Amino acid sequence: MNVSYDDFAKLEIKIGTITAVEVVPDADKLLKLMVDFGEDLPRQIISGIRLYFEDPQVLVGVQSPFITNLEPRTIRGFESQGMILAASTADAFALLQPSAALPVGTKIK
Repeated sequence: MNVSYDDFAKLEIKIGTITAVEVVPDADKLLKLMVDFGEDLPRQIISGIRLYFEDPQVLVGVQSPFITNLEPRTIRGFESQGMILAASTADAFALLQPSAALPVGTKIK
């Protein structure tokens, strides 16, 4: 399926810095990320990446792109206010990260 440029342009993708991480109780795959986008308050993002991090606290301070204009969604009782961008294969997982530190809230163009 092809997506028009106009549809793609509707996505708001920004660099965020993860400021806190918690394991979502009773969920094997979920982490609750608090992410700074340069807004008044950090956003809460629920992500299914827990299996890839033995110690999820290594994510604190990590910058990554996030889709920030998705409609909020409740996952296991927690509202998720965006989605982190990552890639995986059967053998590997990687968070997408800028090659240099960027100001929080920097838009991906």
